[in-house]
Amino acid sequence: TFWSGYNNGVGGLIREHGESTRLNLDVLLMNTKTKSRSLTRRHFLKSAAATGAVASGFFVNPVRAASPVSPNDKLDIAFVGVGNKGWHNVEQLISENVVALCDIDANFLNRAAEAFPQAVQYRDYRKMLEAEHNKIDAVVVSTADHTHAPATSVALDLGKHVYCEKPLTHTVAEARAVASLAIKNRLKTQMGTQIHASANYRRVVEIVQAGVLGKISQIYTWCNKGWSNGRFASWDQPVPSHVKWDLWLGPARLRPYAPNIHPADWRRFWEYGSGTFGDMACHIMDLPFWAMQLRHPSSVHSEGPELHPDGTPAWVKATYEFPKTPHHDALTLYWSDGNAHFDPVKETKDHEGNSLSSWGLGVLFVGENGMLAADYGRRQLLPRDKAEEFKAPEPTIPDSPGHWREWVDGCKNGTPTTCNFDYAGALTETVLLGIVAFRRGEKIMWDAEQLTAINDADAESLINKSYRSGFEVVGLKPL
Repeated sequence: TFWSGYNNGVGGLIREHGESTRLNLDVLLMNTKTKSRSLTRRHFLKSAAATGAVASGFFVNPVRAASPVSPNDKLDIAFVGVGNKGWHNVEQLISENVVALCDIDANFLNRAAEAFPQAVQYRDYRKMLEAEHNKIDAVVVSTADHTHAPATSVALDLGKHVYCEKPLTHTVAEARAVASLAIKNRLKTQMGTQIHASANYRRVVEIVQAGVLGKISQIYTWCNKGWSNGRFASWDQPVPSHVKWDLWLGPARLRPYAPNIHPADWRRFWEYGSGTFGDMACHIMDLPFWAMQLRHPSSVHSEGPELHPDGTPAWVKATYEFPKTPHHDALTLYWSDGNAHFDPVKETKDHEGNSLSSWGLGVLFVGENGMLAADYGRRQLLPRDKAEEFKAPEPTIPDSPGHWREWVDGCKNGTPTTCNFDYAGALTETVLLGIVAFRRGEKIMWDAEQLTAINDADAESLINKSYRSGFEVVGLKPL
């Protein structure tokens, strides 16, 4: 699959292997319990690594993300969400102290608790943070998108460092509020765009910033996958006993339980996610944001199939205009997903003679002196004769110690994180603004300072939102 380039030591358990690896670990736990009722953390971790390596053929040993530290120099971490991607994040931070675990799903929570029996368990992140805030240094948030900002903002307000999955938030206004709160409280933060730590991304940024392509006027970003067609299914049975449905809904309006949302398909629904655009653009648009030092567009127009009130579309094409700044000239950034790509993505050939769209995902920088195509693990100067005469600039960006390690080191030592919420907040705002434009059905003229669509007052209902009582975002005035 197009995620094949993600196995470079910073990704770990990629999406396609997540569920199978989870099942492998469940089987391991059951087998181990048969032999002994006492499952030690050390034994579990050693066995999990071995089982994952054999079963998936592709497993990043969890200890890679964090180098050994003295027992007195470990972060005390609370985890909000420990299933799927949340479990992956737990694995990447096992050299630290896992103090508290929270999940609305008892199946996920019980599995994590067996691996970390010393950690206290909660179903409600609010109760966990209230009860444990004096015992923890940092919080990891790996929930559905609509609960990112509520949980993250409470942790930041308590003075805790935060690692949050992408997209950072569910709305544009939330992204600005969360970033502001992190800056105000001088906390170390990191958004879960793990590929940012790869060597390949660093080399691409160096090529662009060295001026190899000359003036860059257009950048294309794309992803073939699709999260779409969310429709609320009927359900005439009790809510499954392992799911706290009210807590899963969190800030969203009350709805009857539907079996096709948790745990796998919530991204297909506007109320909880934002489709492929919201899922993948933070990973892929991260590269041009970094290379060009982008911040805020002046406008965005998006197109796609007919808007459905509940579910995300099968494809979207978005066109962003960025004004000239001291870091770059005026340029146009394009996004496309679901195989509905702009012509340069379909028509440009890679070194093997294949369309760039066959890469599955990627970025194409178009400059006056040539083009540069890149995905997670490769980069190619185009046309091919450009590559034959190319001499790479000297590396200027240090290798990352690892995406999670960056955050851990920052929390302990004050060193920078490259996907901090200031940077990640602007990236998330831009991604989500493209979704606003699609849902509004018209071009958005954007005032980034005022967080306002200049030409569309009604867009405010998608830039911000209301919240159920008790699940508000700290520092944000809701609709």
